[in-house]
Amino acid sequence: MAEEKTFPMTLEGKKKLEDELEEYRLKRRPEVIKRIKIARSYGDLSENSEYESAKDEQAMVESRIAQIENMLQYAEIIDNEDVDKDEVSMGRTITIQELPDEEPEEYQIVGESESDPFNGKISNESPMAKGLLGHKVGEVVEVEVPNGTIKLKIVKVD
Repeated sequence: MAEEKTFPMTLEGKKKLEDELEEYRLKRRPEVIKRIKIARSYGDLSENSEYESAKDEQAMVESRIAQIENMLQYAEIIDNEDVDKDEVSMGRTITIQELPDEEPEEYQIVGESESDPFNGKISNESPMAKGLLGHKVGEVVEVEVPNGTIKLKIVKVD
């Protein structure tokens, strides 16, 4: 039997997914069902674009619910208790500086399901995170990224 994929995440990320699931189950799903009922009342379903649109939305809602349920079922909460305080690991916020002279930037390394690069949350599966994991404050690390190799100095780990 194939091993199930786990979804590493922070407690904050798990809570966010639980809230999203509740939103889909208690609000989005009933809204779509209501739209389907209204669209059915318009008659002939074969040429009813409102009905088709509502059914498409229902499929998307049900798909997202199933996806979130699966991620929560196989969630692996990140625990950094046994990791040195100055070591880059999942769940930690890091400050890095691209050498030679870029400004320091701050990121949190999170599981794939929580990734949001525009808000400073990078996936543990990203090339940058993979290159930094396990290294410590003060180290300079060469990281392979799609555009080549970059040198990053680990300035701080929180």
